[in-house]
Amino acid sequence: MLRLKLHTPADDDRPVYVCGNFNEWKTTDARYRMERIGEGEYELDFDPEVDTLEYKYTKGGWESEELDSDGHPPVNRFMEQAQGTVRDVVPRWKSHSGGYNPEFYPDIRIVAKHFHLPQLNKRRRISVLLPWNYDETNKHYPVLYLQDGQNLFEEDAPFGTWGVDKQLAKLAEKGLGDFIVVAIDHGGKERIKEYSPYNLPKWGEGLGEKYTRFLAETLKPYIDSHFRTLTDRENTGIGGSSMGGLISIYAGVLFPETYSRFLVFSPSLWASPRLFFEPMHFAQFPRTRIYLYGGGREGASVINNLKRFKKEIEKRGLRSDCADIHLEMDPEGEHNEARWGEEFPKAIDWLWADEQIRSN
Repeated sequence: MLRLKLHTPADDDRPVYVCGNFNEWKTTDARYRMERIGEGEYELDFDPEVDTLEYKYTKGGWESEELDSDGHPPVNRFMEQAQGTVRDVVPRWKSHSGGYNPEFYPDIRIVAKHFHLPQLNKRRRISVLLPWNYDETNKHYPVLYLQDGQNLFEEDAPFGTWGVDKQLAKLAEKGLGDFIVVAIDHGGKERIKEYSPYNLPKWGEGLGEKYTRFLAETLKPYIDSHFRTLTDRENTGIGGSSMGGLISIYAGVLFPETYSRFLVFSPSLWASPRLFFEPMHFAQFPRTRIYLYGGGREGASVINNLKRFKKEIEKRGLRSDCADIHLEMDPEGEHNEARWGEEFPKAIDWLWADEQIRSN
């Protein structure tokens, strides 16, 4: 028998539930609702009946799961011998409101806070946003790898957030959210170098080749082996904004056999003009789809470079069944996370329009 004793200094009126591999991660399972024994104090006695226990606390859904002291979703709690008394602390709880149905909120899991990047000899947080009903199905899903993970779903991100979590909930309610998002945190001060395909006089060595090799050769195999994914290129996409958009293009140049869907917002093409002259091998594979977006208030070069980039691909005489390119321009669009978040569902709707890449 296991007794969980929970202390949470940020308590509120919502009940607390325990979910995990013992109940298929159902977040509102009445059998595992904790008893409130005092302000911020909860208890639950139960027999998990599993060899090794993985679990989390929620206030009734993934939109209200536990957070660490920094406001991030923690990795799953783990226990090899699920017995005795265990004391846990939840410093904070997720609390979103408005604009989406909580029933369809994605299951956000931290793969690792310090995932090893052997190509760069560094460590990085990797998160996955799984479909809301991932643990209730046996489906395998397409995967979209997104850069700048810190700015994708955290409410208190320093530069704002795309709100991908909420956008996925809205898409799922419409039947369009059947895919997995992998969020890769950037390297902080090393971000520009890691997202630079080539050496730059201003910033020094470009580490983009090593970074993209990490994505294709280390991270993707790990994700494919730990989650139910559709592993072929037709069901694998990559994307990002600004320098994250630039490195996503370069990932397609180096690994055209890996990716077929490109979500590229406001790419910093000015930082690597050589990309205009690189052989666009990534657009020569059948069923490649490229969504380009730029805003008129980001500086004249953004939209001009996107037009030029699109033209460079098209003038190579690629067959229409190979490269399908969509260029979206907003004259009032600014260079920020909020605007990219608005564009996200439109890009997804276009990129995932063909039924052959739906989950199965």
